[in-house]
Amino acid sequence: MTWIVILGIIVVSALKLLITTMPTPVVKWFLGKFELHSKLDAAHTKIEKNGEILEGQEKQKFISAFNQATFLEKYYVHSGNEHYFLNPETDETPYIIHSKIGKHDFKLSVYIYKDYVDVIKQYKKKVQAYTVLSDSLSNTHHIN
Repeated sequence: MTWIVILGIIVVSALKLLITTMPTPVVKWFLGKFELHSKLDAAHTKIEKNGEILEGQEKQKFISAFNQATFLEKYYVHSGNEHYFLNPETDETPYIIHSKIGKHDFKLSVYIYKDYVDVIKQYKKKVQAYTVLSDSLSNTHHIN
């Protein structure tokens, strides 16, 4: 009986040690599964505005500014009110980004305003909306 208790303590201690000291790549992979504001890769990304595709230096600057943007707030999109986020009542023309992370394709609609940037993310059949802060996007790509 004593051996069973000692063996149980050793097994539980080993599991606790394994879970609390995971390698950094494993932790990054795990957290990446739940990340809302994903980093874009230029090789797997297509950006367009008003039907015109951004390429070259302009595309690289946009992706760099987007990746460096600071996450501010998540909007909760409930089933039934997705159309309010997909078709907002605004005069801004969004940047449409088609990208791929791993095996998953997704579409981002990026609305750039003077003080903030709204992002609507569509993948599979889900819609997520959030706001980021990016001075370089707001200053460079905002016309008003």
